[in-house]
Amino acid sequence: MHLLKTILLMLGLLFLFACSSETYKEKGSKEYIAEIKEWHNKRIERLKRPNGWLNLVGLHWLKEGKNTFGSSAGNDFIFEGKNIPKSIGFFELKDSIVTINVNENVDVLVDSAKVKTAILKNDFEENTTQMQLGSLRWFIIKRGEKLGVRVRDLEAKLLTEFEGIDTFPINEDWKVEAEFVKYDPPKKIVIPDVLGNFNESESPGALKFIVDGTEYSLDPTEASSGYFVVFADLTSGEETYGAGRFLYVEAPGSTGKIYLDFNKAYNPPCAFTKYATCPLPPKQNHIKLRVTAGEKNFGEH
Repeated sequence: MHLLKTILLMLGLLFLFACSSETYKEKGSKEYIAEIKEWHNKRIERLKRPNGWLNLVGLHWLKEGKNTFGSSAGNDFIFEGKNIPKSIGFFELKDSIVTINVNENVDVLVDSAKVKTAILKNDFEENTTQMQLGSLRWFIIKRGEKLGVRVRDLEAKLLTEFEGIDTFPINEDWKVEAEFVKYDPPKKIVIPDVLGNFNESESPGALKFIVDGTEYSLDPTEASSGYFVVFADLTSGEETYGAGRFLYVEAPGSTGKIYLDFNKAYNPPCAFTKYATCPLPPKQNHIKLRVTAGEKNFGEH
């Protein structure tokens, strides 16, 4: 009797393992699987670029008046890196205008030119001012009413040690046909961010789709030649990043069909660095569905 129970238990475990393997193995045409792998490789390449998210090493919010910066602890903003002077200079914020003032013995490039003082354009303005010293790069960002200094290091530890992002096995079943239901007029939606701001945006319509007989809906915003979705699902905080994921949706092609390809769901910048300022999913984009496709959580985040 004991032997029979042992055999039945082993058969049960083998059955569960087989089911798990069946659920989480790659599924789809060779062409589709190759397409997703190419997309993911390009995604990794973008993360590694000088303007990618892996090299962020600082985000300093400016106070009105003088803000000193350099490598020593006595500065308002500490810039860490190889051979960075103890004192580089200071930023001055006055009436929403930011000026950089560089010490005489320090050579900072401002838009590729050595200057000692300059008015800086933030990332909401055309031709955002770019500054550099050694391996460091920095520029001014605007978030709501706040202005800050975002710092990159082209030799950042995360960048040099980065080994990629885990993903769910590619499954073409997660390329889901959707219906675009236009809002007329466009719907005002509130999108929170990690700074505690609530930003109002327009959604042109709902993306409605069906999985296993249940209908779900997402409110996107408009993006270049398509739509952009910030969403959370029942994997968020478990297998995937707790604050949700991003998804770009291509506009309908010649067939008139539109697809949500969740194999291309990707982590927001905040999954990699605390120096990003990411949007969070609006309340209506928290869907009660386990989306076991796309990127998984990264590191300890």
